[in-house]
Amino acid sequence: MTGKLNIAIQGAAASFHHQAARLYFNGQGVEILECRSFEQVCESLGQGKVDFAIMAIENTFTGSLLPNYGLLQAYPLHIIGEQYLHIEQHLMAIPGQQLEDIAFVHSHPIALHQCNIFLEEHQKIIAIEKYDTAGSARDIKEHHQMGIAAIAGANAAKLYGLEILATNIENIKKNQTRFLVLSRTGKETVKDPNKASVCLEAAHKVGSLLEVLQVFHLNLINITKIQSVPILGKPYQYQFHLDLEWGEETNLEGAIRELQACTFSSRVLGKYKKGLRDNDYTDSQQTAAGRGVLLF
Repeated sequence: MTGKLNIAIQGAAASFHHQAARLYFNGQGVEILECRSFEQVCESLGQGKVDFAIMAIENTFTGSLLPNYGLLQAYPLHIIGEQYLHIEQHLMAIPGQQLEDIAFVHSHPIALHQCNIFLEEHQKIIAIEKYDTAGSARDIKEHHQMGIAAIAGANAAKLYGLEILATNIENIKKNQTRFLVLSRTGKETVKDPNKASVCLEAAHKVGSLLEVLQVFHLNLINITKIQSVPILGKPYQYQFHLDLEWGEETNLEGAIRELQACTFSSRVLGKYKKGLRDNDYTDSQQTAAGRGVLLF
């Protein structure tokens, strides 16, 4: 593939989604399509408006993004990779102000939650939820809003010319978000995949979930995550999303065949290269080639 890649993200330029896209597709030009919602991200990809999409799926502090698991059920998209990103939140505003000048802070609800200890310590600052971190920073700059700060990443302060008034205000310093890389067709070649995501609906009987777990156990597959997600239109019924790792890919193939006997339905959302987490890599390793993704 030549030229720039068009990537749909939730949020604005310099958001964490933008940063994740640039990291994953390092070495290739990235042109982002800014979307206000994750549903718009999936729709844009599904309609072929972009080449790929980046979507957050979980955070080490706030946990799983359940609505996004629902979108994976609703849209016939394919996971071709994952990107982990260390999240550092900063308070930023129009230059020339002090922390005591700030009356309001704008940011995405999850970012505000990640910084609630800081906000509790500064109760005179009123938190207002917005659709994006970087988008909040951009709005403050464009409208020259004095007395209002944004919580966002350092890239947003740099791009929009804001001054950081307080650094690293997130509750925990090992704050990391996992992003999924999505494709519309799933035809991209992933060399030597070692991780997969599947969703399934187990039979509604005693021991049905245990049967499913036994299938993976007997095929020597490690379940690294299991997440239940409500099935729309079926009250108190759930699909299960599982992340799987294995030594031999034939083990996964055998397990998928065996699932048919103990589930109502099952779907492989994607097979891909396991992403690298904090302390697992050096900057030089963060390349698309390192993940084995061949784009064409």
